Amino acid sequence: MMSARFHTTYQVRCPASEIEARAQGIAVEQSVEMPLPAIEDARVLADIVGQVAGIADLGDGGFEVKIALAIETVGADAGQMLNMILGNSSMHACVSLVDVEIPPVFADVFGGPRHGLEGLRARLGAGRRPLTATAIKPQGMAVADLAALAHRLALGGLDFIKDDHSLADQAFSPFALRVPAIAEAVRRATAATGHPTRYVPMLSGDWGRMQAQLGLARDCGIDTVMMAPMLSGVASLQAIAREWPEMAVLAHPSMSGAGQIAPDLLFGTLFRLWGADSVIFAHHGGRFGLSAAMCARLFARALAPLHGLRVSLPTPAGGMELARVPELLDFFGRDVMLLIGGSLLLARERIPLEGAAFQRAVENYFA
Repeated sequence: MMSARFHTTYQVRCPASEIEARAQGIAVEQSVEMPLPAIEDARVLADIVGQVAGIADLGDGGFEVKIALAIETVGADAGQMLNMILGNSSMHACVSLVDVEIPPVFADVFGGPRHGLEGLRARLGAGRRPLTATAIKPQGMAVADLAALAHRLALGGLDFIKDDHSLADQAFSPFALRVPAIAEAVRRATAATGHPTRYVPMLSGDWGRMQAQLGLARDCGIDTVMMAPMLSGVASLQAIAREWPEMAVLAHPSMSGAGQIAPDLLFGTLFRLWGADSVIFAHHGGRFGLSAAMCARLFARALAPLHGLRVSLPTPAGGMELARVPELLDFFGRDVMLLIGGSLLLARERIPLEGAAFQRAVENYFA
């Protein structure tokens, strides 16, 4: 019986005279990576070698290429899935991955978010309103100063206060010292505000170190963490979601902008499939270059039905400001978390007041 297959879709730029060879090259690279005449096993030739399923001319030297890959080559490993859908082809500047068919078996194997949008809302008692987040920065500050900053931010009654992604395990703020101090500072603030603000530490390092960090976070009463799948590995994202079910995971976009994977696919579908409860991405009009149309597609993918998987919470960030809250909520609606970092920190001694204004603006917008 022929092996079941799923489809991957690429955009390829090359002369029209080369596209058939390019398409066949992608099919081979993403499956067996060797000359087909050298393969003696008939089953490998029939069931494992990728197949060109379609080529469409997009005009102006661009083509859409659809490849059928064997489901069995993916196994149960998010890293292997990434390898199969783009691995070798990522080294061709003319090739970008724009879509991946997600068969039901992938949803069963990877499982998606443990908590997702509704789970995060439930922890905060937030009903159907949008959520808020901010970031502790910059790196280089002493632990006591970071904790004091976190305390001021938490006094504003925000939903999530996360480490900046640059806070790792540096000598100036080691994870083992930073996380308990900030967790305690946030707890003191929540006792004053009555709002269940979550502190979100940044995980980094190899899987062994990340497991130790997860254990320490849990011991500090933390139930939400952040990691960067393209830095620490998509398999680590998958492992946290499966092996630490009490932890919600925010996926940070660092190193995701190389251009070889369409952002809406990476954040809205793949990170979600592999276990991200929230996907942070750079919204248009901030410091980065995603278009409004791309952000809308990403948002739609994160919330779309997908074989019964929970939905990931879309979290636009990257140069957001309080003045843009109405615009952002008009654009995204209720099912979103707004992340305002640097512009909130500009308030300095007024951070608690500015944070409270941010929280009120979000909470009251749809009231």
